[in-house]
Amino acid sequence: MTSTIFALATAPGRAAVAVVRISGPGTAQALIALAGPLPSPRRASLRNLRDPVSRETFDQALVLWLPGPASFTGEDQAELQIHGGSAVAAAAVEALASLGLRPAQPGEFTRRAFEHGRLELSQAEAIADLVDAETAAQRRQALAQLDGALAQRYAAWREALLESLAFLEAEIDFPDEELPDALAARARPPLERLAAELDAALADTRGEKVREGLRIALIGAPNAGKSSLLNALLGREAVIVTEAPGTTRDVIEQPLLVAGYRVLVADMAGLREDAEAIEAEGVRRARAWAEAADLRLWLVDASAREGDWAAAADLARPGDILVLTKSDLPEDVDAAAARAAHPGPVAEISVRTGAIASLTCALEGAVAGALSGADFPAATRVRHRVVLTDACEHLARALADFGGGPERAAEDLRLAARALERLSGRIDPEDVLGRIFSTFCIGK
Repeated sequence: MTSTIFALATAPGRAAVAVVRISGPGTAQALIALAGPLPSPRRASLRNLRDPVSRETFDQALVLWLPGPASFTGEDQAELQIHGGSAVAAAAVEALASLGLRPAQPGEFTRRAFEHGRLELSQAEAIADLVDAETAAQRRQALAQLDGALAQRYAAWREALLESLAFLEAEIDFPDEELPDALAARARPPLERLAAELDAALADTRGEKVREGLRIALIGAPNAGKSSLLNALLGREAVIVTEAPGTTRDVIEQPLLVAGYRVLVADMAGLREDAEAIEAEGVRRARAWAEAADLRLWLVDASAREGDWAAAADLARPGDILVLTKSDLPEDVDAAAARAAHPGPVAEISVRTGAIASLTCALEGAVAGALSGADFPAATRVRHRVVLTDACEHLARALADFGGGPERAAEDLRLAARALERLSGRIDPEDVLGRIFSTFCIGK
C-alpha cells in the first residue's frame, strides 16, 4: 500500500499563513486525529488542531478534505491552512509525524499525480517550470504546457505516424485481399510532410531559451566600454570599471530582463593579440563564450582611430548589434570602418551621459524576435529535444526503407511513434522519472 506523505508546501519562515499538504490512504484518519470529524469535501472548515498525543491545541486553522480520485494526486488529500509562525508549523509537522506519516520527497506530490494518471510527464514538468518562472514569458510558456499544448502537438504527430503505418501494415498483413493498389506508396507523401515538420520543430530552440535565458555576449577590444555598458544595463555596479586595459579577465555572467524575457549577458576580456598569459586565457574563454552565444553586442569605441575596432570583427554576425560607444565624443575613423564592415543593426550610445536608449530598443527587438512565435515550441527541455531527435531519425530511416519493402519501414514508423510517446512518460525508465521529479520543490 502507498504510504501517506505530508509536507509544508509554503516557504519556511514567518508569514501570515502556511500550508501543510497531506496525501495517501491514511489522510482521513490523520485529519480526524488532528481536527475531529471530516469536514464536507472541498469546503474549508475552521477547526482547532490538536496534538494527537498530548491533545493540546496548537493552532486554529482552515482544514480542507479532498477525497480521491478527484484530487491533485488522485489520492485522498487534505490541506491545513495554519498560521505561519515557525512554532505552529513545527507543531503541525511533529503531530503528523507522530501519526506515522512520512515527510514527502521533492516532487512526490506531483509524481503521485503523474502515476495516478492526473498529469502527463510534460505537464508535470510544466509545474516545475511554473514554480521557477521569473519572467512573464516563462510563466506563459509553462501555463500553456500545463494546459497540454506540448502533449497535444506530439499526440498529433504520433497520430499522423499511425495513420501512415496503417497503410503499410495493411499491405503487409493482407497481400491477397482486394485492397487499393500501392497502399505503401500512398503513405509516403504525408510522411515526407511530417518529416519536414519535425525537422523544423527540432530547429526551433525558442522553448529552451525562454526557460534558460538567451545568451548575449559583449565583445570588443579592451576599453571599448563593455563593463560600463553591463553596469548601465543592470542599473548597478556589478563589475569593476577602470581605465587600465585588461581589467576584466574572466567571463562574468549576469541575468537581465529584456522585453519580458530572461537573458544572460556576459562581460568578458577585451580581445587583443598581444595579451600576457593570464589575460590570454581570458581572451580564449571570451571567444569560446561569444561563439556559442545567441547574440553578440559588438562594442567599438567611436572616438578611436587605432584600428582596435577589428579585434572582434571576426566574431560579429549579420544579426548582431554593432554598438558605437562614447558617442558624446567626436566620431573618428574606427566608427566608420566598423559601420562599413557590419551589415547588421547599429546603435550609438554614451554610458557617461546615460544615452543608451537606441541600444535598449534594438536589444528588445532582437530578443523578442528571437524568442516569440505563433506556434508553441516543440521542445522546452533537453529531454524533449532527445525525444524529437529520436523520432526524426526513425522517420528518416523509414522513408529510406520504402524501396526495400514495407516491413522495415513499418518497424521504423512504430519506433518513431514510440519515441513520441516518451513525452508523456508512460514508457520512460524509472531512473528518468527520478531525475525529473528530484528537481521539484518539497511539497509540490
